[in-house]
Amino acid sequence: MRPTHLLFLILLLPLAGLAHAKDAQFERVKALFRQHCAACHGYDGKGGVGVPLALPDFQYAVTNRFLETTIRMGRPGRVMPAFKSLSDADVKALVKYIRHWAPGKPYRYPVEPVRGNREHGKQLYAKHCAACHGPNGEGGKGTGVTFSRPRDLPIIPPALNNPGFLAAASDQFIKATLMNGREGTPMVSFLKQGLSEQDINDLVVFVRSFKDHPLPVHQQPVVTSKPILVYESGYDFQTTINNLKDAVVGNNFIVIREQKLESGFVPPGQENPKQHIIYFCNFGFLNKALAIDPRVGLFLPCRVTVVEQKGKVMIYAINPTRLSKLFNNVELNRLCHKMHDTYISIIEDAIL
Repeated sequence: MRPTHLLFLILLLPLAGLAHAKDAQFERVKALFRQHCAACHGYDGKGGVGVPLALPDFQYAVTNRFLETTIRMGRPGRVMPAFKSLSDADVKALVKYIRHWAPGKPYRYPVEPVRGNREHGKQLYAKHCAACHGPNGEGGKGTGVTFSRPRDLPIIPPALNNPGFLAAASDQFIKATLMNGREGTPMVSFLKQGLSEQDINDLVVFVRSFKDHPLPVHQQPVVTSKPILVYESGYDFQTTINNLKDAVVGNNFIVIREQKLESGFVPPGQENPKQHIIYFCNFGFLNKALAIDPRVGLFLPCRVTVVEQKGKVMIYAINPTRLSKLFNNVELNRLCHKMHDTYISIIEDAIL
């Protein structure tokens, strides 16, 4: 090998190492995105439960600060969780990864707050915005998942009264969205709809005023300290199971099946005979829950576990009110409370 060729290779080695390091870093952040974000936003960023992050008009409209704050704070009660455990470096890396779908530079907004007439903005909001974003800024319904049924809109309108949104979105960001719309979504340009820039300023001031009011109770995530409902039965093991089945039917549910708790985990015939699960369902209730948030299917059908240990017969069931907290979806609150009360009714009917 000629000396010049050897020198050329020596000079290329650091560049090759740098390229390899960049590839490794990209793959690491890609894995981070897939672990925390892809389930909702899609592996390719085209959306699903969450908004399509790869949408060019979204990419160029949002700032890095908007994305970072959204990752940190989430949207309380609106499916998007808060990722408080991620390091600052991970959050910045995720934002950089999200940007790779649209490598152009995002718009840089002025920092000045918008001035306007709040009362006039309130009137304009009721006329132009409430139909999609809700009369009180609560946002559109549903998670955004099609779930074998049509959606009213391709993207669920965000909750404008949400503390996560208000912390992430600057006045100028909201103004630019109202003025320009969002291509690829139902969000139109209100300038093209005939509003003046001052009208839009008034709307921004009204939307910003949501921060002065706490979320209504029905929009707040459920707070519960007990993930599991635990009861002790005064009856023997088999009588408790029979009573539970009768109580299930008495509460307008049907028993789907009963099986040993260890079934499938140990060789057949070696299961503990004093540990059973009873599965039950009300299909009307099931369809309502799945229509609100298909992820509820992870915890359906309903079930209770009966265990006899050291002479005590215990009944265990998940606390349904934990679902809204777990899924960060306040639309589930009413159904979760109803299901909680149903579990209590079934168990108490069986043991009292």
